[in-house]
Amino acid sequence: MEQAFIESIFKIRDLKTFKAAALEVFHFQAKHTLVYRDYLAALGTDVSRVQEPEEIPFLPIEFFKSHSVIAEGKSAEVIFKSSGTTGTTPSSHHVADTQIYRESFLRSFNTSYGSPEDLCILALLPSYLERESSSLVYMMDQLISWSKHPDSGFYLDQLGELSAILEKRNNDSHSTLLLGVSFALLDLAENHPMSLWNNIRVMETGGMKGRRQEMVRSELHEALIQAFDLDTVHSEYGMTELLSQAYSGGDGLFKTPPWMKVLVRDPNDPLSLLPPGQSGGINIIDLANIYSCSFIATGDLGKVYEDGSFKVLGRYDHSDIRGCNLLLSE
Repeated sequence: MEQAFIESIFKIRDLKTFKAAALEVFHFQAKHTLVYRDYLAALGTDVSRVQEPEEIPFLPIEFFKSHSVIAEGKSAEVIFKSSGTTGTTPSSHHVADTQIYRESFLRSFNTSYGSPEDLCILALLPSYLERESSSLVYMMDQLISWSKHPDSGFYLDQLGELSAILEKRNNDSHSTLLLGVSFALLDLAENHPMSLWNNIRVMETGGMKGRRQEMVRSELHEALIQAFDLDTVHSEYGMTELLSQAYSGGDGLFKTPPWMKVLVRDPNDPLSLLPPGQSGGINIIDLANIYSCSFIATGDLGKVYEDGSFKVLGRYDHSDIRGCNLLLSE
């Protein structure tokens, strides 16, 4: 795929341009991503007859557990692995070009939260050296490195130090993002409750990882809102198999960047899509996945609205619980 086309993906601003790019990516991957090509052949898909993104078959996400989903002729610069839970098979995402990932998450982050250079970024996550195979940790390590604030960093096992830093941010009013897995944010909330000023935003990425009982997102948010005297809690929706993220400002509705789109499939007919407002399986088009597969049928349940925003409602019963996702409900 030509570099100029890859760069054009991140300049998409309207639905017409998105559709054209999605079809070009589909035809490229139908030819060059062997696992996807075999899947399409098994379905009997006539690739030449696909004229709309809604007609594109979505690859079940389980293939990332059993196959190397990467375009032929490409080798992985990094292999991201899901954390999973004990006894489950982790997913592996063979990423051929980490620059595309960096471009994707930086542009999306800038749109939602501004330049990382202007933020103090506090991560309640394992450090990069502890979990270098985590795509989320990779992203946060990069964002922290771009931050100019001396307190930016990883603080998973340093709750007392983190609490003192949050007090400093209350006093100096510097724009701050506290991002963490659910169990760590709850540990902080229980051991170091405090009122956080409006310059500090708290974002959860889900994930109890066996450390706590799973809870629905609304319960988690309520606990954090009470402990930190917040108006709202932000959320990040991402996964090992994607190179793009969606963010929620606290209303339960996630918004995607222009090169990412969420569709909903019929639970009783996985090759059929449902109209906005109906609940079903979440399908994701992530055009940043140019050298793997951009069309993924996830194990999440959700609902998409007319404006393209979406809500995550839960998991299919047969799906593994993701290490970085909550069990959710309305």
